[in-house]
Amino acid sequence: MNDFYDMIYEVVRQIPKGRVTSYGAIAKYLGSAQSSRMVGWAMNNSHSQKPYVPAHRVVNRLGQLSGAHHFPPPGMEAMLKKEGIKVKKETIVHFDKVFWDPEKELKV
Repeated sequence: MNDFYDMIYEVVRQIPKGRVTSYGAIAKYLGSAQSSRMVGWAMNNSHSQKPYVPAHRVVNRLGQLSGAHHFPPPGMEAMLKKEGIKVKKETIVHFDKVFWDPEKELKV
């Protein structure tokens, strides 16, 4: 499982500031489309990883900050807003415009 987590972390490290992706998009890119929950678990365990993993840029398929309660202060929403992402009621505004799809952005 650690190897899969390492692959997840490498994808997340490539998400540019001001963009977000979903757990499912990462799982699909890594060839394991049914593993979006595992991507979520990896994000929960990412806070002490080196190099840094910008887990705040990973949300659910609807653009909701479903993992926000796992973030230490200043919190997931504040981190996203600092990067210019608009959030309303714990959901990314214009999610489709800031969505970063690893399948399109990264070479397999």
